Amino acid sequence: MRNFAPQMEKDMQSYRLSDLVKIKNGKDHKMLSNGKYPVLGSGGIMRYVDKFLYDKPSVLLPRKGTLDNIQYCDVPFWTVDTLYYTEVNTNLANPYYLYRYLSLLDLSNLDSGTGVPSMTFDNYYGLKIFLPNIEKQTKIAQILQTLDKKIIINRQINQNLEAIAKQLYDYWFVQFDFPNEEGKPYKSSGGAMVWNEKLKRDIPVSWETKAIEDIADVYNGATPSTVNEQNYGGDIVWITPKDLSDQKQKYVYQGERNISQVGYNSCSTHLLPPNTILMSSRAPIGLLSIAKTELCTNQGFKSFVPKAENISTYLYYYLNIHIKQIEQLGTGTTFKEVSREDVLKFPILKPNDAILDLWEERVSAFNNKQFEIQKENECLTKQRDKLLPLLMNGQVSVNSDLSLD
Repeated sequence: MRNFAPQMEKDMQSYRLSDLVKIKNGKDHKMLSNGKYPVLGSGGIMRYVDKFLYDKPSVLLPRKGTLDNIQYCDVPFWTVDTLYYTEVNTNLANPYYLYRYLSLLDLSNLDSGTGVPSMTFDNYYGLKIFLPNIEKQTKIAQILQTLDKKIIINRQINQNLEAIAKQLYDYWFVQFDFPNEEGKPYKSSGGAMVWNEKLKRDIPVSWETKAIEDIADVYNGATPSTVNEQNYGGDIVWITPKDLSDQKQKYVYQGERNISQVGYNSCSTHLLPPNTILMSSRAPIGLLSIAKTELCTNQGFKSFVPKAENISTYLYYYLNIHIKQIEQLGTGTTFKEVSREDVLKFPILKPNDAILDLWEERVSAFNNKQFEIQKENECLTKQRDKLLPLLMNGQVSVNSDLSLD
């Protein structure tokens, strides 16, 4: 989306950004008490405080750090000193429309920093902006915000489903109150427990401790040479940690870049089946996702192929709640990495198969719905991002089919 080239259409007016906004500095928030107003930094919401800097819709512009992380806020907020906020001239610009317009631009050539990327008021103020009249901007903004609202609602539904699944996991596998043969909470109903020396705690009598290697095969990934273009552009899904960090999704079935059969044959990556658990093992350690299609990864992963069908989702949550302990296994001077050998020996509590079967049956409905919603959101996001430059360049008109009126 960064190749957007705004065009000057006949019904558009040319402006400088200085005509449309007043840029304001963010401020330190450490002296503020906790409250209901979000404090926004370059990475998003940092905390909530009892005061706000500004209470009208605003485009938030990075001062330092990642310059493409332009944000929009339409509730009262506070910004830190690495993030400018703007007072928008709403007679000329719809704030949301302007946010989307600016988010399409490549601002890297305006960087005034020598080390950390930086932007000054003048860098921003000099930007040339092409806008249609305010009525057309507002209609376009309404279309895009409708898609955004649907995406946000879907994300909230998935977050709620995930919270329920995590709560169920905690209830069954941490508190040990899974259903007994009578359907009652096991531990609370007097279920037999036994001391486990490895875990230093009591566990249900029919459960046991294993090493990861006993319940899953673990594979490293690899990267084909980027010098040879024939290694890329094929139909083999290839995942890097960036694919997980950008999306932060529970499931993965596509990456930013595929590799070819030639590329696959040229390196030591491994083709992994659906329901493999992917865990980033370096820079950063601990991003987790469940594969929903056959795929392979680069060297930034340790991938867990369950040896039994009923343990995949359990393993995902087990790794999730023990990720801090796994991180501590990392070694290295430039950046830490967790080795395959350490992962293989990592201890895991294995419930009996009857409980694992019941768990898989209970959470499968959550999993299926979450994956369905994730795919819908990815489709909506693609539609919005394809529509965005077409609407803004006037290549698609705001007609009765697109208008919300």
